[in-house]
Amino acid sequence: MVPPRVVITAAAAKLLGELIERHGPVMFHQSGGCCDGSSPMCYPDGDFIVGDRDVLLGVVDVGDGVPVWISGPQFDAWKHTQLVIDVVPGRGGGFSLEAPEGMRFLSRGRAFSDDENAALSSGPVITGVAYARGERPPSRSPVVAEAADACSIPRGRADRVPR
Repeated sequence: MVPPRVVITAAAAKLLGELIERHGPVMFHQSGGCCDGSSPMCYPDGDFIVGDRDVLLGVVDVGDGVPVWISGPQFDAWKHTQLVIDVVPGRGGGFSLEAPEGMRFLSRGRAFSDDENAALSSGPVITGVAYARGERPPSRSPVVAEAADACSIPRGRADRVPR
């Protein structure tokens, strides 16, 4: 089974649903370090121009579906990691739609296992140019209860965490 490259927490999905009610369809682009570091930036759909080589990580299962994009070069660095979109109190430094809410979307990550990497490498990714031609992922990316459900501390490591 091929794991999703992106998931979203229930808290982030709730805020995203509220933003969709106010702004209509939205999208995410995983920032590459500008403005707010490396954060998932939420824009009205179409306000951020997706490049031909940008990679679609998935479509999160909120509203009619929210596409999550990342630049091609950044995908090459992150392709071994599942992106977990979460939300925390505070204001980010970017132009993301949640900024006025006093909340900010946050990227968390979980390294894929060797088996998951093998499954992922067996299939193509959807680029901006392929998406423009109508290619879509076969399924939506899930909502998880909390970030720890997607990126828990591996067994045997919790006892090595400094206290």
